Amino acid sequence: MTTEKHSIVLASNNPGKRREIEQLLQPAAVRLYPQQEFGIDSIEETGLSFVENAILKARHAAAGSNLPALADDSGLEVDALKGAPGIHSARYAGAAADDQANCAKLLQAMAEVPQGHRQARFQCLLVYLRHAEDPTPLICQGTWEGQILTAPRGDNGFGYDPLFWVPGQNCSAAELDPGTKNALSHRGQALSRLLPALLEKLG
Repeated sequence: MTTEKHSIVLASNNPGKRREIEQLLQPAAVRLYPQQEFGIDSIEETGLSFVENAILKARHAAAGSNLPALADDSGLEVDALKGAPGIHSARYAGAAADDQANCAKLLQAMAEVPQGHRQARFQCLLVYLRHAEDPTPLICQGTWEGQILTAPRGDNGFGYDPLFWVPGQNCSAAELDPGTKNALSHRGQALSRLLPALLEKLG
């Protein structure tokens, strides 16, 4: 595969994540390749935190592609559930669960939680590695505070967005237009912190 000067492999096969990250990385003028273009399978996420899993994924993608790698590990923390689903957000309803199944399980777990006690937040940890053995990865975090709705709303976004009420916007994350979501979201915050350091490394 022919790659460009500032090519980066994205350690994810999630099309929603790729779309958001590509939009937010436009100022860096990089070409983002999803890892499946190199035949790289997802690695088992054995870390105990978002940052550990992000580093695992970035090293795996960098080793398999011989390119710098960017990995995102993100998820939803719900106070009433003691931080669950947390690092297990993508697999909350099982290893092969889709967004609909995960949202359904969350609604079931929150069924008896009253209004005023449904606080939650999205967390995003981004890791950038120059190569698989990079000892000093760039690590940036973003946090997006909100509440869990009692029923899904909206058709935009992905994951738990239809259940995540955004204070100040009077809507769910899945009802936001992409530009507004990117300006507010956990991933947008993390990327806005990563971008200046990434531009410096890329020259």
